Amino acid sequence: MNLTNQFLIAMPTMADPNFTGTVIYVCEHSEDKGALGLVINRPTDLTLERLFDKIDLKLEIDPWRTTPVFFGGPVQSERGFVLHEPAGDYTSSLSVAAGIALTTSKDVLEAVAGGSGPQRMLVTLGYSGWAQGQLENEIAQNAWLTVGADQRVIFEVPAEERFAAALALLGIDSLQLSGQVGHA
Repeated sequence: MNLTNQFLIAMPTMADPNFTGTVIYVCEHSEDKGALGLVINRPTDLTLERLFDKIDLKLEIDPWRTTPVFFGGPVQSERGFVLHEPAGDYTSSLSVAAGIALTTSKDVLEAVAGGSGPQRMLVTLGYSGWAQGQLENEIAQNAWLTVGADQRVIFEVPAEERFAAALALLGIDSLQLSGQVGHA
């Protein structure tokens, strides 16, 4: 099972407060390496303009200036991750799916500041990671629902509506979710 380019939707039974109510976009997953993803529905108080100031870049392009930086996960929370489309040609990019990439190098932000960066992006501090077999185990324990990702949910749906939008991809209303686990 390869969960790359999938959403992980936290179930009501999620015990880890880092992930309660979250939707995670899985950027990389393999059975032998584990998984890496970004929380896409937890904006922080930090704006891109303030982030750019901290790394000595000037961002004067609206609406990027007021766009929030997101909490991507508890791992390496001081490090930036840029999920963007189109993929582009940046130093440290991982092609995730057709036209979408994850970049961790400053050159993508330099391109944004210069007006030539990606048209759509989500910037996070930190990422969510799982060791080999860990994510599969959490899914088996009913901690996550999975569904094929829709890039519109990442880039077009307001952050506060992404959880419901990801569930809707499964035909589920968030009011229908229960923390009860059933076995036949």
